[in-house]
Amino acid sequence: MPEPIRIENISQIKLVGKRKIMSFSSNQTPSLWKSFMPRKKEVLNTLNANLYSIEIYKLPNFFEDFDPTLEFEKWAAVEVSNFNRIPSEMESLIIPAGKYAVFKYKGKGSEASVIYKSVLQDWLPNSEFQLDHRPHFAVMGEKYRNEDPTSEEEIWFPIKD
Repeated sequence: MPEPIRIENISQIKLVGKRKIMSFSSNQTPSLWKSFMPRKKEVLNTLNANLYSIEIYKLPNFFEDFDPTLEFEKWAAVEVSNFNRIPSEMESLIIPAGKYAVFKYKGKGSEASVIYKSVLQDWLPNSEFQLDHRPHFAVMGEKYRNEDPTSEEEIWFPIKD
């Protein structure tokens, strides 16, 4: 069972990127990132080099009676200081302030579902925390290598105070 590397209270995060509506059974993550990455340099007010992969689940109980055909919103984005200049065909998103359980994932990006399942089915029910209804996200920093088995990223699960 994975253990979080930390529990963190964050301030809001401002992001600019692209989004798609998809489901787990009709995953369009690769095409979303292929449309965003060639244009990410157009976002001029970035705060760092990190990439953000965000999921927004419309239903608060999305994972309780899991249905892989339920749709959610997926984002490919970068963190920005403000929304003064948003490139065409991109949008802004704010991740609200709140508490997150942060897990480290090492491995191929396409196999990251293993940690999501483990956290949601094993760690969370046995922890003192409950899942909160805010965006879930992954931060892909300098150690991220996409499909390389040595790739590393942080996966952030929203939890209630």
